[in-house]
Amino acid sequence: MIYLSAPHLTGEEQPYLQQVFESNWITSAGHCIDLLEQRFQEKLSVPYAVALNSGTSAIHLGLKGLGIGAGDTVISPTFTFVASANPIVYQQATPIFVDSEPLTWNLDPVYLEEAIKTSIKKGKKPKAIVVVYLYGQPAQMERIQAIAEHYDIPILEDAAEALGSSWQQQKLGGLGDVGVISLNGNKIITASGGGILLTKEEAIAQKVKFWATQAREPVPYYQHTTIGYNYSMSNVLAAIACGQMEVLEDRVTKRRSIFQYYQKHLKEIAGIHFWEEPTGYFSNRWLSCILLSKDIKCKPEQLIQSLWEAGIEARRLWKPMHLQPLYNAYPYFGEQVAEDLFERGLCLPSSSSLTEAQLDYIIEQIRTNIKK
Repeated sequence: MIYLSAPHLTGEEQPYLQQVFESNWITSAGHCIDLLEQRFQEKLSVPYAVALNSGTSAIHLGLKGLGIGAGDTVISPTFTFVASANPIVYQQATPIFVDSEPLTWNLDPVYLEEAIKTSIKKGKKPKAIVVVYLYGQPAQMERIQAIAEHYDIPILEDAAEALGSSWQQQKLGGLGDVGVISLNGNKIITASGGGILLTKEEAIAQKVKFWATQAREPVPYYQHTTIGYNYSMSNVLAAIACGQMEVLEDRVTKRRSIFQYYQKHLKEIAGIHFWEEPTGYFSNRWLSCILLSKDIKCKPEQLIQSLWEAGIEARRLWKPMHLQPLYNAYPYFGEQVAEDLFERGLCLPSSSSLTEAQLDYIIEQIRTNIKK
């Protein structure tokens, strides 16, 4: 089976794992955790990084660190994975969903501002803006940051899919008040699971570390005065991630080359459209995505099924949150851009371990099924 985005381990992880086993520090403390946090601080030019057990945990504690609580409202893109929205509800806050814009597929600045103005008129200014970088593509950050600054609303960057991406030569994950990276098994580098919270504020970093370790007070016995969480990363997973960090640039280069290969060999097929990269935007191309014209006979679901039968995993683009049964009663601002992307788009296999022969096989299967 050719998978959508398989883990890619090539041996750099072994020395770190050996060190962990020899030290016997395999739990939620140890040298590799400290080293991993340091490397993310350096890589993304952010003063504080906290290693956690998932990107979702990082979003949750990031929102908590920004003071989000019961009764608050938080703006989120509708076109995203559910993990971008769920932590808002964990904090008993209300998500307000905003449509995509067609250039980057990310948060639409026009509807973002409309959502803020409408909320203010109702007497409840949003407490945070979650910005997601879909499939590694930067958002229109100049406009989004200007809006956030004008209304004095903090930004949480959900850069779960965007490690290695940049906007105007600034690394994604380090632009907002809080940033989040995922190290899940399908990401560009992986620890099999895990997440990194990034922040410029020492107070937020300290609070997140405290909450992530069950909020245990610093006394010589178990004392708790606030709710905490079991969100720490293990030293074993941190060791894997340390090894993976050594090949991050190689993985980004390979993923981008995979996108370019698809584009080169499929662009002549009428009805297939590729997602371009605006000037100043640099995507890690975590997943290579295409859109099918509305008038093409082969629909995304049919193509995905045919590819699966040929031993190839492909996937629909994210189903918008405002269409999900879980969230369809929450406020939404926008038109139907995200809905159109969902109806027409799919993700192609993008593993950095893909060979040219495998890519040629995938492309041939796409051609065959589109012609049908």
